[in-house]
Amino acid sequence: MIQDLKNSYGSLFEDALLEEINQFGTYKDVPEGYKLIEIGQYIKSMPLLISGAIKIMRDDDDGDELLLYFLESGDTCAMTLTCCLGTTKSEIRAISELPTKLIMIPIEKMEEWTGKYKSWRNFVFESYHNRLMEMLETIDSIAFLKMDERLLKYLRDKSKITNDDTIYSTHQEIAYELHTSRVVISRLLKKLENQEKIKLNRNNIKIISL
Repeated sequence: MIQDLKNSYGSLFEDALLEEINQFGTYKDVPEGYKLIEIGQYIKSMPLLISGAIKIMRDDDDGDELLLYFLESGDTCAMTLTCCLGTTKSEIRAISELPTKLIMIPIEKMEEWTGKYKSWRNFVFESYHNRLMEMLETIDSIAFLKMDERLLKYLRDKSKITNDDTIYSTHQEIAYELHTSRVVISRLLKKLENQEKIKLNRNNIKIISL
């Protein structure tokens, strides 16, 4: 697995740090839909993605979900970093969007490497920045975009993450992630199909032109 690690993070970390990650990290190979982190859980390790994708979700007071952002190869989760370093309970839910390979880094090593390796410090700070920008983009889309525009953005993002122009999500799943009703999503998807931007199939949505 050291070669997979070098392929994903070799341009970011020096060889000594890569060797430590390989030595102390725990490799996990999880299927699509696997729940890696649950809200209210104490986090003892931080994920580094080798391949695949993870979606980060948050619940409102009624228990409804909202998609915050996706993680891809070479990423980590700022929310996880915060919980690890502060030993607080998780405020997010992390679910694998695709079959995913990752390395779980123990808390004590995260703290040690922050002082030991400049590349690790830079990676942590850049990860905070990138996730913050993605959350601000999510907030902006909720505040300023109409639901049809949010749906278009969601479909584009999903296609990019999966590298596939076919979206294997139900109308209900999309509604959950966009924090709206299935009826609204079904109506907007039908509108996009009438505009020949997508094709609705029984178990998937085919993107034609977005």
